Amino acid sequence: MFHVILFCWCWWSLMAVFGSESVSVTEGGSVTLHMNITEQQRKDGISWKFGPTDNKSLIAEIKDGNNAIKLYAYRPDGRFRDRLKLDQTGSLTITNTRITHSGLYQITTSNHEELLNKIFNITVYTRLPVPVISRDSSQCSSSSVSNCSVLCSVMNVSHDVSLSWYNESRVHSSISVSDLNIRLSLPLEVEYQDTNTYRCVINNPISNHTQHLHITHVCQPCAGYIIPLSCAAGSLMIVTALLIFCVYRKHRKTNQEDQSGEEEITYADPTFYKRQTHKQRCAVEDEVVYAGVMRR
Repeated sequence: MFHVILFCWCWWSLMAVFGSESVSVTEGGSVTLHMNITEQQRKDGISWKFGPTDNKSLIAEIKDGNNAIKLYAYRPDGRFRDRLKLDQTGSLTITNTRITHSGLYQITTSNHEELLNKIFNITVYTRLPVPVISRDSSQCSSSSVSNCSVLCSVMNVSHDVSLSWYNESRVHSSISVSDLNIRLSLPLEVEYQDTNTYRCVINNPISNHTQHLHITHVCQPCAGYIIPLSCAAGSLMIVTALLIFCVYRKHRKTNQEDQSGEEEITYADPTFYKRQTHKQRCAVEDEVVYAGVMRR
């Protein structure tokens, strides 16, 4: 029975000594390493250290005896300057985090009765960029009359990033990388008349950004087909104009021929001539007026 009790006590002590916790935060945010130390641990004093096991730097402590809080923000290289907060519970807060704040944080106490040795592993992720959706011009061909190829692209600036196409709520395709400063591109082929909802999502373990695909906006005619279409439209306009001109000219010519077949009569002002009258027997001759007529 004694051996069982001793084993349980040793197991609990080891858990207390080697306890660890992983914490993630986006760059620029704040993170708190929560503790709730006892009154005795506070009296004995606690210390926070940062860095790998073989090269730790003291960055904050509650000094034994007077519970005074002391911060060493200039250690190891000034990266914690104006960023550390420590309260009487032993909780450490890091504000305005940067990638350089990723690493191991260890809290310890010198109290031999209440062992305290806990490690926090903080990972600071860079803010994710918004993905960009564009037409894949390399896929333009005469065979893609009904289909449109698009690309979702983004510059990777964070670890453990995945880029995915979603069709409604289902994952259509996805890629994952851990390399930094490389451009990710994920293709998608859709039909011009497709009515499904597509979205491109970039995410890491703690954040994500989404860009929706608008087929009518992105799937415009390829650059290689814009000029031929413009030429065809211009040629059609020219042919139409010529046809209208020919019809108008023929109609005008027909009207001129119809008018030339009719005689045009012009009436001149009459001139009156008085004839000499001759007296005849038993009769008087009427006076006659003649007018000149011109014919064209």
